Amino acid sequence: MWPRKRKSSTSKQVTGDQGEEIAKKHLQKQGLKFIRQNFHCKMGEIDLIMQDDEGLVFVEVRFRATAHHGSAIETVDFHKQQKLRKAAEAYLQLNYRNNPPPCRFDVIGLNSQQTIEWIKNAF
Repeated sequence: MWPRKRKSSTSKQVTGDQGEEIAKKHLQKQGLKFIRQNFHCKMGEIDLIMQDDEGLVFVEVRFRATAHHGSAIETVDFHKQQKLRKAAEAYLQLNYRNNPPPCRFDVIGLNSQQTIEWIKNAF
């Protein structure tokens, strides 16, 4: 498993933070530019905001130790997608007002073997 970051964090938070770092580095290697991590608003949270040639990419990062109850990617259900859309709308309004760039939503799934599954334009 990945090394722990902070002693005050729960193990779930540490795993999430580490997963986001792994996903961020993976996306940067694929040519995406890092914009922001963990954007919070009352509508929800966006794990990573990246930029590619076409515009902004809102990334949800999920970790699953095993696939016994489905893959990490499968946990991004309709309810979670709606929360991500609303959080993205808040981010765009805050930063771009009435002139938002093209956007897409990607999902990155990680497992305990550090396998990365990346779905572009997931929803």
